[in-house]
Amino acid sequence: MARPEQVLLLEPQHELRFRGPFTDVVTSTLKLANPTDRNVCFKVKTTAPRRYCVRPNSGVIDAGTSINVSVMLQPFDYDPNEKSKHKFMVQSVLAPPDMTDTEAVWKEAKPEDLMDSKLRCVFDMPTENEKTHDMDSNKISSLSKSESSTLSMKSMAAGLDDGEVKKIMEECKRLQTEVQRLREENKQIREDDGLRMRKSTVMSAPHSSPALRVKEEGLSSRMIALIVLFFVVGVIVGKLAL
Repeated sequence: MARPEQVLLLEPQHELRFRGPFTDVVTSTLKLANPTDRNVCFKVKTTAPRRYCVRPNSGVIDAGTSINVSVMLQPFDYDPNEKSKHKFMVQSVLAPPDMTDTEAVWKEAKPEDLMDSKLRCVFDMPTENEKTHDMDSNKISSLSKSESSTLSMKSMAAGLDDGEVKKIMEECKRLQTEVQRLREENKQIREDDGLRMRKSTVMSAPHSSPALRVKEEGLSSRMIALIVLFFVVGVIVGKLAL
């Protein structure tokens, strides 16, 4: 007995085209429309399941609605001499009015209730001229972004006169020097503490020595100073941004 005609409308109807180069995932969209007054269950199958990722690959299309299925071809080494034999099949069945379990519908469906449509896969590899055009387009896009960034920086600098810019730059240099000095002092204090700990014969004492407390206070003060300096630098950069 011949199977009934497919009730779903497929777009495209016969071919799924994928445009190279195939060094990254290439996606082709398949639209499934249900023009009937009943819900339709569907499944999308392929002869090469490891080469494609299909989302969604099954489900229910409500009456009078449609869905888009993304067919994602995974990266592979393209061989122009190898003819693609990959095919897809869209299988469907009318859903009963009291449907509660989609899987049960497929299990209980009779062969004469199933409808299917087949599509073949076509790989389009761009020519050398098309590749050159794409590369030129990418270069133009990159140059446009670079010019836009440069103009943005110039417009920010235009908001300040030369005297203010010079003062801010000098202040930044001074703060950088101060931060470097504090880092060196902090490093020296850590080295001194390490040397003292190695020479200490009492590994656990009930109270910290006065010298240790003084050094810890000095370290804490320097850390606070570092935090304040970084805050000042942030304020200056914020002024530049404005």
